[in-house]
Amino acid sequence: MAEGMGESTSERGEKLAQRNLFEELIALRDKQREQRQGAVWLIKGNTLPLEENPLGKMRWYLHPALEDTAIRTLMFFVQEIAPGGRSGRLQFQGGQVIYVWQGRGHTLLDGVRHPWEAGDVINLPLRTEGITVQHFNDGDELVKLVCAEANLVHALGVDRGAGFEILENARD
Repeated sequence: MAEGMGESTSERGEKLAQRNLFEELIALRDKQREQRQGAVWLIKGNTLPLEENPLGKMRWYLHPALEDTAIRTLMFFVQEIAPGGRSGRLQFQGGQVIYVWQGRGHTLLDGVRHPWEAGDVINLPLRTEGITVQHFNDGDELVKLVCAEANLVHALGVDRGAGFEILENARD
C-alpha cells in the first residue's frame, strides 16, 4: 500500500494509465474559462447575509466555497462586534490584514494587547507555528473590521500548516 493511501502504488499507477492528465488539464482550463464568463465581479454588501458563527458576526464577500466570483485568490469579509463584545479566539496561520472601518477596541495577539481605532490597519503576522488572536470592542458603537487574506485553502488546506482551531466562541 502507498503510505497514507487506500491503494497500492501499482494500483494507483494502473488507474493513472487509463487517464490522460494533459487532456484533463485542458478540460479544467475550458471549465474555468466558462465559469469566468458569468462570474460575479460586483458584490453588493447589502445583499449579503450577516452570518453568526463561533468567531462572531461576519458578512462574506469572497470565500473558498464561493465559486461564482471573478477572483478566488482572496478571502474577504466584514466582521462586526457589538459594544462590550468580543470575537471568538482563533489559532491559525496568520497573514491577515484588517482595516478598522468603524469603532475602537483592541486585539490580543498571542496574549499581548494592541489597541486600535477607526482608520487603523491590523497586520496579523504570518508565522510558521501560527498565532492566537481575539478582537474586543472597547467603545459604545458597533465595531466593523474589514478582513482580507490570501485564499490558500485549496493549496494548503484549511489548517495551512499551523492549524485552524476555535479556542473560544464570540460574545456580544
